[in-house]
Amino acid sequence: MKKSLLFIFLFISVLANANVRMPLIFSDGMVLQRNKEIPVWGFADANESVEVHFNKQIKKTQADKNGKWTVNLSPEKASGPFELVIIGKNKITIKNVLVGEVWICSGQSNMEFQVFKTMNSEKEISSADYPMIRHFGVAQDLSGTPKDDLKQGKWEVANKENVGNFTAVGYYFARKLYSELKIPIGIINTSWGGTNVETWTSREAFENSSDFKAMIADVPTVDINAIFETYKKSVLDNLKKVQGFDVSMENEEQFKNPNFQDKNWPEIKVPSLWENQQIGNIDGIVWMRKTIILTAEQAKKEATLHLAKVDDEDKTYVNGVEVGTNNFWDAKRVYKIPANVLKEGTNVIAVRITDYSGGGGIYGDAADLKIDFKDSNLPLEGLWKFNVIKVRIEVSPNSYPSLLYNAMVNPLVPYAMQGVLWYQGEANVWRAAEYKKSFPLMINDWRTKFKQGDFPFYFVQLSTFDEFGGNSQKGSRWAELREAQSETLKLKNTGMAVTTDIGNAKDIHPTNKQDIGLRLAATALNNIYGKKQVYSGPTYKSQEIKGNQIILTFDNIGSGLSTPNNVELKGFEIAGADKVFHSAKAIIKDNKIIVSSDKVQNPVAVHYGWADDDTAINLFNKEKFPASPFRTDNWEMLTANEKYKVSK
Repeated sequence: MKKSLLFIFLFISVLANANVRMPLIFSDGMVLQRNKEIPVWGFADANESVEVHFNKQIKKTQADKNGKWTVNLSPEKASGPFELVIIGKNKITIKNVLVGEVWICSGQSNMEFQVFKTMNSEKEISSADYPMIRHFGVAQDLSGTPKDDLKQGKWEVANKENVGNFTAVGYYFARKLYSELKIPIGIINTSWGGTNVETWTSREAFENSSDFKAMIADVPTVDINAIFETYKKSVLDNLKKVQGFDVSMENEEQFKNPNFQDKNWPEIKVPSLWENQQIGNIDGIVWMRKTIILTAEQAKKEATLHLAKVDDEDKTYVNGVEVGTNNFWDAKRVYKIPANVLKEGTNVIAVRITDYSGGGGIYGDAADLKIDFKDSNLPLEGLWKFNVIKVRIEVSPNSYPSLLYNAMVNPLVPYAMQGVLWYQGEANVWRAAEYKKSFPLMINDWRTKFKQGDFPFYFVQLSTFDEFGGNSQKGSRWAELREAQSETLKLKNTGMAVTTDIGNAKDIHPTNKQDIGLRLAATALNNIYGKKQVYSGPTYKSQEIKGNQIILTFDNIGSGLSTPNNVELKGFEIAGADKVFHSAKAIIKDNKIIVSSDKVQNPVAVHYGWADDDTAINLFNKEKFPASPFRTDNWEMLTANEKYKVSK
């Protein structure tokens, strides 16, 4: 009996090993790229014969000694649905396959940002009925070495059941393309919030780069499990140093009570994400407490607690009584305080915050953090006590270079596609100057790996976000990163969507992803699909100094420079040789801009929108595309000497 079972087990094992297997990207509902050779690849036994059938094509090949095989289907026109059939010792049938346009969408959280979080999301989702638009969501994963296949992922149709979880930028881009081209559109979403460009770049790219080969030579090929243990110890040790005690859930049930003694808890600034402060980049559970003093008159009044926004989930208590809870990270918390809960003298607000990913903590506008007594209010901004009681320990994709390239890009190579949409840079603002090298390096790396020439690579310039209060006087990391993005346009077949007018200085994740998708689509429609149109706002070209004025000329002016409603130009600054910038008067004349200031008699340089928060700037062309921020000087910047380093 045991021998029979053993034989059956071995027989099943042989069959399992013999089966032809396809990467996850080749699955039901997929979209293949039109008008290009279509690589199809998979896994089988060593030297196994494989046939691929598609439409009227039959291609034959043989697996190599490692069991890998590839065929190239001849180009197909936009059409479908078809079946893709792979025959080895077994047969695989992939159904409902379309041929059209395929775009890879990648980057950090603003590309990851789903449709359900965007403005007017309910309407957008309910109206989604696009069977020709398909979305493949790549599961988040990391690896120390290049992987052959993805951890998880599937193709989904753009309908109201699915579209809420699609990448919003990718979906709105695809929807516009479909409306113009009326052919299938596939978007492959491989993105991860908070990630830097270095983790999306292959090890080989660094090794072949004169700028980065010394760095990568010192970085070992990593074992993710070993990294995890090291990282876990590092995070917990750091939090113990910050708090003065271990991360622990012990006595947690007492933390909501007003008489609990929190004197030994450290303090943190609120409102502000804890990633920007001493807690650092963690996901987990943190209690925050604020003690306030009320008069007898205040305690008797009807009161409402405004807690700004909480990322991600809160349970909020006042004097031990739960007053509200919410699990949507972008919702303002407004909780009515029940009668008789407040009292004269000492009162305690306690908030249990659970952060699942990305940013964490109480954030938003300080004006939205208060107790409202109708006829008056008590501000709650400032220092709050905190206690980290639980941390979700995961290896950060930023721990080492190439971790996301290995796990989330390499398995897609060499899938045929039209181009890439990219939205990333927030995680690189500390090394903005170096981004002028690291970002083009990544683009060229992907082009090398996919072997499809200098395919279109379109990216989104960072919008406004007042992270550090940066400006021309003290420097701006965000402005420097935007400049690095602008300079990347020197690479062949690149394009950039400028977003100065649709950001939110208090939110790193602006919810207007519709216009971003449309601007990227305008670039693609003009450059690739023969739909000639203005697709860019004005870009700085040159300056001419005349007396106390600087005259600026621009490319991409469309049918002319303008401002909304022809209001006065804002956002221009001018400086002399002392490098001190002053707010300047700027006027449009003959599609040039004349900049001057009474405080600068001998000007040498101009800044436009040179700040973390560039909300006020308002130069457009008449087609309503905004101008990209710029500077005309080449003076050393804040991030000039910041280099990418790996902590070991």
